Amino acid sequence: MAAKRNTVTTDVPESSVAPAEGTALTLDPRLSLRVDSVIPKKRHEALKWFGWGYNDSQFYGQNGIICFRGDKYPLGGCELPSFTKWVEKKFELTVDPRKPYPQLPQTFPRPVENAPFLSELRDSTKVEHSLEGIDRLIRCHGQTLNDIYSLWHNKFQRIPDVVVWPRSHDDVVQLVQLAHKHNVMMVPYGGGTSVSGAITCPQEEKRTICALDTSQMNRLLWLNRENLTVCFEAGIVGQDLERVLREQGLTVGHEPDSYEFSTLGGWVATRASGMKKNVYGNIEDLVVRVRMVTPTGTLERECSAPRVSCGPDFNHVILGSEGTLGVITEVVLKVRPLPAVKRYGSLAFPNFEQGVLFMREVALRRCQPASVRLMDNEQFMFGQALKPEKSWWASLVDGLKQRYVTAWKGIDLSEICAATLLFEGDLKDVQRQESIIYEIAAKFKGFPAGGQNGERGYILTFVIAYIRDFGLHQGIVAESFETSVPWDRCSLLCRSVKQRVVSECYKRHITFYTISCRVTQTYDAGACIYFYFGFRCVDVANPVELFEAIEHSARDEILSCGGSLSHHHGVGKIRSSWYRAAVTETGSSLYSATKRHLDPKNIFALGNLLPLEEDTQKPAAAPPPPKAKL
Repeated sequence: MAAKRNTVTTDVPESSVAPAEGTALTLDPRLSLRVDSVIPKKRHEALKWFGWGYNDSQFYGQNGIICFRGDKYPLGGCELPSFTKWVEKKFELTVDPRKPYPQLPQTFPRPVENAPFLSELRDSTKVEHSLEGIDRLIRCHGQTLNDIYSLWHNKFQRIPDVVVWPRSHDDVVQLVQLAHKHNVMMVPYGGGTSVSGAITCPQEEKRTICALDTSQMNRLLWLNRENLTVCFEAGIVGQDLERVLREQGLTVGHEPDSYEFSTLGGWVATRASGMKKNVYGNIEDLVVRVRMVTPTGTLERECSAPRVSCGPDFNHVILGSEGTLGVITEVVLKVRPLPAVKRYGSLAFPNFEQGVLFMREVALRRCQPASVRLMDNEQFMFGQALKPEKSWWASLVDGLKQRYVTAWKGIDLSEICAATLLFEGDLKDVQRQESIIYEIAAKFKGFPAGGQNGERGYILTFVIAYIRDFGLHQGIVAESFETSVPWDRCSLLCRSVKQRVVSECYKRHITFYTISCRVTQTYDAGACIYFYFGFRCVDVANPVELFEAIEHSARDEILSCGGSLSHHHGVGKIRSSWYRAAVTETGSSLYSATKRHLDPKNIFALGNLLPLEEDTQKPAAAPPPPKAKL
């Protein structure tokens, strides 16, 4: 049968044969583009081995002041005296610049060898691999607080025994077949940004562990301008993907907080959500087709039609599978033309409850801009503290603005909250959206607070992750957690969870802490809520265990208020104890049956979602989660 012709951006010589759309096996190499990534194959050359982000980007203390180094973010080269005062007041902690950061270990856990597997890997494939300790160590973990603390204190006993770098779907097929044949456990590794423990090496695993690093699978395989679809290999990093598409005047528009470092495959595996989902959709809205290699074959949908009614949609078996069923290799996505106009804005509200009512009204009228995010007072003050030191004149102007807010607007600074806005589209559409949004804000006593504040608040999202590691360095443990909730329980959940954290801190004699929240994504029926929690842990024996105990209580409170187990971080290992109750016994049995069929030897034994061993042994059912408050 003749191959279907695919319209691509690359001019094809008349003598060449066009491949079937999305079929890498028959793809003419002249139709694909290998992407030069900002992240090298040896990740530690550009990224920290002991925490989040670039090697040259970091908060640090100097002369008693917190500063930020690096030229990749607006805060680069800035002194932050207000942030320093905020830390001192909130945690009664003085920055100590003399504290050393952890040093790279000189020895690494001894690998568990599987000689037949390694021999066949060398002799029968062309896949690059490494047994070096540093390559193994940096792929043994994600970015949870527990991961980083364990890394700093050299607590990992099991790390990958070998790292492989496939360069195509076919390479992955070979590797999965080899692992299945020799009973080698595989960990699909993308950007390493998981905050659910999903890619953390199971510490009790006895078999050889092979980390399958997808970073060299980052080609643009084809682009169809007429259908506005594109096919990328799953290892491409978010910022690389968008850079390549921008050169073509296009965008996917998926921008999670981890966008700089996370991969397309990781987005699919966790059912990710981006900050601009109001315009572009969540990852499940953007995916047209996806290929996943399993020990029993490749799972994919053959048709690229925009919608099909053909039984259960197996795209959704792959979405959210968290590396437990196979390796995602290729993804077909929707693309959009780059917006003509991008404009930031911000709003101030007298209190959080008024802000939530505003968010509800915006969702009800379905007039959300690309991004609208509401911060509570604690988070608003934290954001204000992160502003760099200003000149005398700028400080005077800020003082007048504050007087306008407090004296003339009658707003209490201990209650005020703010929303950041991002508008994208044609000029007329943006102007219309702005008019509607500011009209709705006024209905709930909100008023414009400037585009500069909105832009700064949006971009600061990418810097906040660096604060967690700086805090840990100075004696503060902190992390975020999230949920989604129906609108009628949104304010209740925010209040109840924060009060539960306060209560748990009191019971555990924790005096210096912060707990804040923001509403980040809105839907017809509800919203996503992010919580940020941290406490001073100087002289605390087991700070991470203490943090996890409090977070566990907070999660119980979330569930009792009608919130979800996760909106977009996924279940991983740290929320797996609730998974069975969340999806029912029938749902967990269905997942287990799928797992047994696709991965009969359990080589993808990450322990995420519902571990197969638990299901096989049929343990006593976990107690049901607390009933939602009415």
